[in-house]
Amino acid sequence: QVQLVESGGGLVQAGGSLRLSCLASGSIFSTNTMGWHRQAPGKQRELVASITPGGSTNYADSVKGRFTISRDNAKNMVYLQMNSLKPEDTAIYYCNLVRYILRWGQGTQVTVSS
Repeated sequence: QVQLVESGGGLVQAGGSLRLSCLASGSIFSTNTMGWHRQAPGKQRELVASITPGGSTNYADSVKGRFTISRDNAKNMVYLQMNSLKPEDTAIYYCNLVRYILRWGQGTQVTVSS
């Protein structure tokens, strides 16, 4: 059983940066691709970044070049460095597995002001 705890969100001006963190308990973390998902007001949840156990990454077109996902398998942590933030990045951000979704955590709110 895995618990997911996101942190690091906040209010930032357009063009600013935030670093999100996710602690994933359980023994399955190191053998699963992890992703960051976000849900903006009035929109469906979308996967914005993922990282395999070996460190290969993928990004949604909307964030490519601005966001960087990373992981620390020894600490069961996954991170999302967000640079050049835009108002359209405003959303609740969640971490989770990609192959199959576990129970969602609380997420962390990212608000980007224009």
